[in-house]
Amino acid sequence: MRRLTCLLGLWGIFSFAPAHAAAPHVVHAVASFTVLADVVAHVGGSHVSVTSLVPPDGDPHEFEPSPADARQLRQADVVFMSGEGLESWFGRLAHAAGYQGTPVIVSNGIDIYSDKNGQQSQIDPHVWNSVPNVIIWATNIRDALIAADPADADDIRTSANAYIAQLRALDHDIRTQIATIPVERRRVLTSHETFGYYGRAYGVTFMAPQGLSTETEASAGAVAKLIGQIQQSSMTTYFLENATDPRLVQQVAHATGAQPGGELYAEALSPAGGPAPDYITMMRHNTELMVQAMRPH
Repeated sequence: MRRLTCLLGLWGIFSFAPAHAAAPHVVHAVASFTVLADVVAHVGGSHVSVTSLVPPDGDPHEFEPSPADARQLRQADVVFMSGEGLESWFGRLAHAAGYQGTPVIVSNGIDIYSDKNGQQSQIDPHVWNSVPNVIIWATNIRDALIAADPADADDIRTSANAYIAQLRALDHDIRTQIATIPVERRRVLTSHETFGYYGRAYGVTFMAPQGLSTETEASAGAVAKLIGQIQQSSMTTYFLENATDPRLVQQVAHATGAQPGGELYAEALSPAGGPAPDYITMMRHNTELMVQAMRPH
């Protein structure tokens, strides 16, 4: 009887001891640059860990991959790229890494803008500067993560839906702020042409001495033409970008008398302690600076 009592006691201990919840399955993802990595992290929630190849404040046009980046690529369950010519370095990295997979191009389905400059037409890859485009990103990312982890599809959908709701609220807030600015004052001078999608979505005209990529240099004639356009407009403020060389836009500003309005985050997030550590904060930061500069004083 005593032995039976001990056995029943042990059974009670094991039966009522709290069970340890199984750790969630985590998809190991690699994203090409910080803005995309942040969106992947929000869509996947606890079921994804993300590494960005291009670091905070890094230029996704002129990135030079390292052997450590090749290792990250080889170890990834899924790789995310924006596409549309942004990551011109990815082919070299994939070859060096022996990567045989197919990256997920998150910009599929977006209405891509082409800048017709003379006889040449260049695709503008900076799609994320329009929030509706990032909602398309989020749906593409959601579907790719579910394909990689179908057992957690419901959790991933829930996380994606919550993030998309935040994006829709962000889009509404940006439109509300821009609407407070008279149409004739909605002009902004930046380092290079990164805000074309923002301009189309929210009704702002952007002017820049440098083209769509920081890999190309602005001609003297193009800079002189821009200076003339600014002098004829009501533009009084210029903005630097965190991932680009400031000298060219400062040259234009000196010739036109424009004053600095702060630093915009167009292609890269800031480090964690900076003013743009995630996509939503980045878009709010940029909009607030631009609205302040455009507002009549």
